[in-house]
Amino acid sequence: MKLSSPSGRGLKIVSNTVLVIIGLCFLLPLLWLLVASFDGTANLTLKLPAPFTIDNFTSVLTPSLAFGPLWNSVVISFGCAIITIVIAVLAAYPLSRYRMRINKPFMYGILFGTCLPITAMMVPVYNLFVSLNLLDSIWGTVLFMAATSLPMAIWMMKNFMDSVPITLEEAAWTDGSSMMSTLTRIVVPLMRPGLAVVFIFVFVQAWGNFFIPFVLLLSPNNMPASVSIYQFFGQYGAVAYGKLAAFSLIYSVPVLALYVVTSRFLGGGSALAGAVKG
Repeated sequence: MKLSSPSGRGLKIVSNTVLVIIGLCFLLPLLWLLVASFDGTANLTLKLPAPFTIDNFTSVLTPSLAFGPLWNSVVISFGCAIITIVIAVLAAYPLSRYRMRINKPFMYGILFGTCLPITAMMVPVYNLFVSLNLLDSIWGTVLFMAATSLPMAIWMMKNFMDSVPITLEEAAWTDGSSMMSTLTRIVVPLMRPGLAVVFIFVFVQAWGNFFIPFVLLLSPNNMPASVSIYQFFGQYGAVAYGKLAAFSLIYSVPVLALYVVTSRFLGGGSALAGAVKG
């Protein structure tokens, strides 16, 4: 059997086999989470629950273990995503609509900003937070996480904004609309799918961020779920696998719900359909 045969049968078999193996690598950990969350004696072995119980969920669903940390995660993630979206739109608009000499160096500078490791910045950032009395402040943490998300968000937003025809804005300018009015009433509504992509990208990054809240937030009441999940790892290697699996399932629900809601409301159509007639 040759991979380069005219029918391509050999290539299909090899590619499908590789895809099945990759799919199993992702499926097995998810299956373990689902099974272990209902297992009273869960361990690292994938096995049927024995005994089958919901005690892991009842013990996890408490204000201190789940509700408080999940609410903190929602506040941090939504706050970070909204602030990032607003600033990214305002920053991407002149980069998309004006041809200046600094555009390309500025865009490369933004791209360089995405390459900076966050661990290299945390020592001066920690000192800055201490000086400004922002340590253990949720909103201070939100602002810093939004700042770290801005480089990639601006880059993505500029590319989405380039797809909106400038002729629509020129028509609005002819009718007397201001630049900010055309941005908020024409450009932003037409790039809703792009806004959703950037929002989900920033939200998921903030939702799963462990290092920044772990360093900048001190009190247990301010800890998000990405940090509080660490409490299921006990001393001397002891891990509450059942509670960890149950908490992980609950922790993944908001992100999955965001994907479902976004895909349901946006659909597959383009907001620019029929906007410009040739």
